[in-house]
Amino acid sequence: MPAPQQPLHLLVTGGAGFIGSHVCLALLQAGHRLTVLDNFCTSRPAVLERVLGLSGVPAGRLRLVRGDVREPADLQAAFVAAPVDAVLHLAGLKSVAESVQRPGLYWQVNVQGSRALLAAMEEAGCRRLVFSSSAAVYGAPEQMPIRETTPLQPLNPYGATKAAVEALLHAQVRASEGPGPGSPAAPWRVACLRYFNAVGGHPTGALAEDPLLPPSNLFPLVCQVLSGERRELEVCGGDWPTADGTGVRDYIHVQDLASGHQAALAWVLQPDAGYLAVNLGRGEGASVLEVLTAFGQQAGRPVPRRIVARRPGDGAVSIADPSLAAAALGWHAHHDLAAMARDALAGVAAFT
Repeated sequence: MPAPQQPLHLLVTGGAGFIGSHVCLALLQAGHRLTVLDNFCTSRPAVLERVLGLSGVPAGRLRLVRGDVREPADLQAAFVAAPVDAVLHLAGLKSVAESVQRPGLYWQVNVQGSRALLAAMEEAGCRRLVFSSSAAVYGAPEQMPIRETTPLQPLNPYGATKAAVEALLHAQVRASEGPGPGSPAAPWRVACLRYFNAVGGHPTGALAEDPLLPPSNLFPLVCQVLSGERRELEVCGGDWPTADGTGVRDYIHVQDLASGHQAALAWVLQPDAGYLAVNLGRGEGASVLEVLTAFGQQAGRPVPRRIVARRPGDGAVSIADPSLAAAALGWHAHHDLAAMARDALAGVAAFT
């Protein structure tokens, strides 16, 4: 387990997003000072005000740079105020469906934006990075649970962009550690976090999954049904080779993801760190019907649903093997499915 951290100055890209806001809250509560770079294309500025309110720290501990990770001038503004000890890179686009329709945009934002960030970090002399990757890099492997040694075979442009950034980061670390002229004085240290399905929210409801675009993932869709925005949930496939015929996924509470970022940050600050790609998941699957049961128990009423055809690109089961995260980072997920449903519904209550 990495040693406890001293207070740091950290840059968090995409810090106003669903995962990013929870990461920022955890980092502020740990005593760190933050610069957040966000263009609010998929989030709202008010989120950071709520983060500060929940943290209880002075407003000066969080500095906002409103800008785009692709723009060198915006990146320079993020690094200019004070030396940055490490970067947590969560900025990016994440809709699988949109990535299929607009692959060029996803390549530009996710890959070219990451390249621009690396260049800015190099110029600033900051070579410690935690990257927000995704289980989408694996595609739909047949063998479960999914280990980090599973071949990367993404099924969509979103997953392909995450795999491309991982490859770039791995090359950056190798190049910095190699002999010869041009190698930086301090090698790059990078942790890539392959999230499974991030859900839940802050127990108060103050931080929640509040998508600006129509959602396509299960938890926000269920919340829209229970809030009355949708009449029923369309369950994509009732004939999968699973116990109840619906797809099984590894859902992880966003607060567990936030603690995973803290553990990864501690890891990249170690002098003997290098490159690490690690799963963040519970190692347990829940079917769509099991998720609906959990929501129904928390809401006190059933979730209306209708079985429809399978969605192209989906698979029957996706479950993480999180043992490497436990061994390398000392990290474990602690929230169960009931807590995920409860905290997701807390956000519905707060924003309706």
